[in-house]
Amino acid sequence: MAPERAERVAAAFEDWAGSAAEGVWAAPGRVNLIGEHTDYNDGFVLPFAIDRRTFAAVRRRADDVVRCRSLQEGEAQERRLGELGPGTSDGWAAYPEGVVWALLQDGVALGGVDVLVDSDVPQGSGVSSSAALEAAVALALTEAHGANVDRRQLAAAGRRAEAEVVGVPTGVMDQLACLLAREAHALFLDTRSLAVEHVPLSLREHALCLLVLDTRAPRRLVEGAYAERRATCEAAASKLGVAALRDVSTDDLEAARDRLDEVEYRRARHVVTENERVLAAVDALRARGLESCGPLLLASHESLRYDYEVSSPELDVAVDGALAAGAVGARMTGAGFGGCAIALVAADRAEAVEREVSGRFAMRAWTAPGVFPVEPAGAAARVA
Repeated sequence: MAPERAERVAAAFEDWAGSAAEGVWAAPGRVNLIGEHTDYNDGFVLPFAIDRRTFAAVRRRADDVVRCRSLQEGEAQERRLGELGPGTSDGWAAYPEGVVWALLQDGVALGGVDVLVDSDVPQGSGVSSSAALEAAVALALTEAHGANVDRRQLAAAGRRAEAEVVGVPTGVMDQLACLLAREAHALFLDTRSLAVEHVPLSLREHALCLLVLDTRAPRRLVEGAYAERRATCEAAASKLGVAALRDVSTDDLEAARDRLDEVEYRRARHVVTENERVLAAVDALRARGLESCGPLLLASHESLRYDYEVSSPELDVAVDGALAAGAVGARMTGAGFGGCAIALVAADRAEAVEREVSGRFAMRAWTAPGVFPVEPAGAAARVA
């Protein structure tokens, strides 16, 4: 499918720009199997890239103009290199423009460029449409300009673009997953050291599939709530005398509970126990015990629902419906407050899960959820 999609993107670029692109690059969205809200606490995460991608066709310009167009968003936006930076970009173009700015800040020699993007990664659903866009554009820009930039540096540029230009203080997990993933593997990432391990994630070998349950619910107040939780975690770490909650065990937390207020304690408890669940999931995957991840997924969701308070009625109904229909495990994924859940399901129960979740949404007169399977895919790459 990728070659045909790349050809369509290349043709759309030529129709728009009047001449051919120098190439087409693509980056995947990602699903986080487990490890939510741990990345900005120096913790552990276990994402994998999915077989939904954002494509970027690029052509260098002779001037200093950065011109961006999305086939999903319509009108092109245009700025000069010197106009890029925090407070200057808005809307979807803040992502590619932010990446250009961040790379320039890192000393990468870039000139003007035309960029056309196309994507089938669901937006605003917790599967990293923004990181896929950042990764595709960052890789396209640097390779088109002949710049040899390490993929971790590209990920850092994407994170900086999102934090300083878009204004969302994310961790670096999403960008690293998009740029470092390996097909049929999950990416075990230590967000403090940025050490990675590719852990086998062969769904078909176990006759399992992983369904994304897109609630289509808007992510209410997610940016402010995300920043608030991050600040609470930092406050809790400070009171506990550690650099980050990564450095706290369950026993440490219980022994020092009186140093924290109730909200700080619950937020910290989620992070501490979620790190433990990630490590347990990695051990299970190493031993090819994928089904044993099911209870860990559910425990993660319960912790996110009650301790971190980032779930939503739609996410809870999706998870409960999936489990009722026989899912091995299910949980919300992404920042929360809407977006997607995931369900680990025996392949022959996938349709039953979709029917059950859709039926529960219909009973509440909610918009029908989007339900689709995903496979662990490879990292961002040039595709044409």
